[in-house]
Amino acid sequence: MDHEEDPLDAYSAVVTRVARDVLPSVASLAVRSPRGGGGGSASVISDDGVLLTSAHVVAGSVAAEATFGDGTSVTVDVVGRDVLSDLAVLRARGPVPPPVPLGEATTLQVGQLVVALGNPMGLSGSVTAGIVSNLGRSLPTASGRVIDEVIQTDAALNPGNSGGVLADGQGRMVGVNTAVAGVGLGLAVPINRATREIIDTLTRAGRVRRAWLGIAGARVQLAPELAARIGSPTGLQVAGVAPGSPAELAGILRGDIVVSLDGNGVVTATTIQRLMVEDAIDRQVEMTVWRGGALVDVFVVPRELVDAP
Repeated sequence: MDHEEDPLDAYSAVVTRVARDVLPSVASLAVRSPRGGGGGSASVISDDGVLLTSAHVVAGSVAAEATFGDGTSVTVDVVGRDVLSDLAVLRARGPVPPPVPLGEATTLQVGQLVVALGNPMGLSGSVTAGIVSNLGRSLPTASGRVIDEVIQTDAALNPGNSGGVLADGQGRMVGVNTAVAGVGLGLAVPINRATREIIDTLTRAGRVRRAWLGIAGARVQLAPELAARIGSPTGLQVAGVAPGSPAELAGILRGDIVVSLDGNGVVTATTIQRLMVEDAIDRQVEMTVWRGGALVDVFVVPRELVDAP
């Protein structure tokens, strides 16, 4: 009589394989800055010694010490950080393990298995697993800025996990763990086209000149008549406006639904992120929002996102 494979055995096999393949390339970071010591996680993403972590992990620091699971340590220099995406690029001064392959967060589905690897509470080489709880979240930061298109997972995260890997079942990095929002509620910055461009720019130039609006939002389905009118089935509903931001100065309100920006149909927060590039800094752009049953044109002047210490 044939016996079906135990689902828990299959689950364990996936997590075990991901841990075996990815953990050697995940480092514990010891960071020193004028504010004192700190720590987090980082992962190798290229053969020439480039590592990826969270921008807030290395805030105020120019270098850190990366220690891998086999006990080897190497000094890493902070090449550049981007607070809008909460990503930072480091470069090792010595040899490092092979890179973790980058995946694509757009392939994720709610309910899909993911594995978080990092160094929570100073416990190096820790692995937790869970599912994708939701996609496309917005994460307000302490600086009043917003990280868009964040992955929500119930894989257990704790302080020290920031900068670590969120991997899919194939061992590909699909996100960078960035925040603990509550028990069973972890958040990760996605690896997608926009963040890959940020990583490439940080590696090449050390900084990303970004325009900033100061809104947080989530994608919503539009009423059929409005969708037909603007040629898009979705818009971005404003959930928050940062005080003193360009959006607030232009009169953008919580509850507005953004349907276009600078002549481009707005479908997700990632769309806005792609448009808020160097060319948009200090240039008046037109934003069309759905408010009170009518389309309203608002003119906003994005300003440069200035890095925070």
